Formats: sequence, structure tokens, C-alpha cells
Amino acid sequence: MIETDILIIGAGPTGLFAVFEAGLLQLKCHIIDALPQPGGQLAELYPKKPIFDIPGYPSVLAGELVDNLMEQIKQFQPGFTLSETAETIEKLEDGSFIVTTNKGTKHHAKAVAIAGGLGTFEPRKPAIENIAFYEEKGVEYFVKNPDQFKDKNIVIAGGGDSALDWSVFLSNIAKSVTLVHRRNEFRGALDSVEKVQELKKAGKINLITPAEVVAIHGEHQVEAVTLEINGEQQKLETDFFIPLFGLTPKLGAIANWGLEIEKNAIKVNNALDYQTNIEGIYAIGDVNIYPGKLKLILCGFHEATLMCQSVYNRINPGKRYVLKYTTVSGVDGFDGTRKEAEKAVVKAIE
Repeated sequence: MIETDILIIGAGPTGLFAVFEAGLLQLKCHIIDALPQPGGQLAELYPKKPIFDIPGYPSVLAGELVDNLMEQIKQFQPGFTLSETAETIEKLEDGSFIVTTNKGTKHHAKAVAIAGGLGTFEPRKPAIENIAFYEEKGVEYFVKNPDQFKDKNIVIAGGGDSALDWSVFLSNIAKSVTLVHRRNEFRGALDSVEKVQELKKAGKINLITPAEVVAIHGEHQVEAVTLEINGEQQKLETDFFIPLFGLTPKLGAIANWGLEIEKNAIKVNNALDYQTNIEGIYAIGDVNIYPGKLKLILCGFHEATLMCQSVYNRINPGKRYVLKYTTVSGVDGFDGTRKEAEKAVVKAIE
């Protein structure tokens, strides 16, 4: 039996940052994740993709962000159960929980934080005959290693942020990039749409709208695709076809834990601490839903911080906690008093 204060389900950026915030409160964490390494989607799906909305980083690669988070939490020595999924949960009389994985590993925790991102997921695949034959033979649903597209001809299909962002990024690597979307309007960020339009004018991206990829050709691997444009078909030679139509998320076994579910996400009380309808179970990051929810990494960081504060109060009822800034106390002095913090501030000023 693995013992911990907070059991975190999901080793994505939100789950990893929760370890840091819990460590400041001297709470021990253990993380369960179905993937063989920490990082969630950032590590598994797009480690080389640049992220632009992390405070203090004009741009940071997804994999680099994971590495930095792992370095940040190393001092708090979290435990990991990897390549396993949380299967069942049992709430004990004292309010603690026992969570068992699909491989039978048992975890005893005083609180549970579900930080599973989108949960288990599969790419949404276009309805193209024989597409399965070309998977990993030129059809890619994720961009894990951009270098494989260097000096290659690429066709990307989709109208969301992923399609736009990868078109922009790969235009500096690939021999040619063609972006195909079935509508003239895009669902992605306006800034990304403007970048694509600028690159189109510069001749670095071939933008074709409204259009669809309706067929794939090649004896052993992708050699060409057929586009349907205003009812007419056009064949286009390419080395890779990358349909980016988003992911189909599934909560998996967690959906059977008695939690309130809405739109395949877990409802939480965002007015307080992101706790679910079951006391002691929290949901943070992309896995939760509440009025005004934004699925951004930085929002997950905020939710993780308030969750840890709530768990501290739950585990230590009646114990006075004084919030101090890390600029005053560092990361080792979060069990002191307000007077000590004030003395440190005065000393620093002097």
C-alpha cells in the first residue's frame, strides 16, 4: 500500500505543478499516470511544440516545460505509479481514500486530485477509405518529432489551433506546407489565423479553403492525396498527410466514481477550491468544468494552488496557516509564523 497525503491522478503540467504547491505546504504527493513517463499530452503528443502563454516564457517547447516542472518538484520527492490507470476508489470512514489501479497497485491518500487532462483520448479520424493502411506510413495524427518533416511535402487538414500552429511551425522546416480546411473561417486563435495568412502571402504556406481531403494514394506509403474543391477533385503529391481534427476524450473508469459529470468533464466548485461533489476529491486542469472555464495550462496552475490550500486545511483542521511569498521564505520555510516573515521583509529592505 502506497501512503501519501495527496494522490494526483494525471502527470500532466497541472498535476506536476500541484506537487510543487503541495510541497510548499509540506504535503506529500504521489502521482498515477497511464503513460510511461510524466508530462501528459505535452510529452506524449507534441514535445517539440512551442507554447506561448506560460508567464515568464515568451516561448517554451512543451517538452522543455515538462523538464522544468520535473526539476522544480524534484526537491519534494514525489512518488510515481506510471503505465497504470486509476480503476476504483473507496472512501474510508476517516474520510481518506484507497485508489486501486488496473494492475492492482493500491494507494492510500488523505485527498485525491484528478488532473487527468482530457482523460484517455483518441484522434478524430477523417472518413477516408483505407486511411488505416497509411497510418505511420505518411498519415500522422500527432506531431511528436518535427524533424521527421524536414524538407518534406506536407498536407495538413483542420481548422483549429493545432492545424494553424503546426502549419506555421512546419513552414520553416518542411519543403512545402499545404493547409486544407473545409470552411473559409477558422476556429483557432485570431493571431494564429493572421500568421497563416501572412505566410500564405509570402508563399510559405499553400492555403486551400473550402476544401477536403477525400482520398489517399500510394502503393506502400503516402504519395499523394485527392482534394475536393467546390465539387471538383484535384490530386496533390505529398509525403505526409496530417489530419488535425482534435481528440475524442474519455474519462475512463473515473466516470464510474459517482462524480457529477457534464460534457465529459467533472463538475467542481470553482468558488472555493475545485472540489467535486464528493468531499476530499478534487478535479483540476482540463478535466474539470465550471462556469467560465478556460482550458489553459496557466489556469490549471491556479486551480492546483487553491486545491492544495484546501487539502492543507482539510488535513489540518483548526491549524492556523499563514500564506507567505516564496520571495520571503524560499521553499523550505513555509511552516513559520507571520512575524518571522515580516522580520525577513524588514531585514531585506534594510
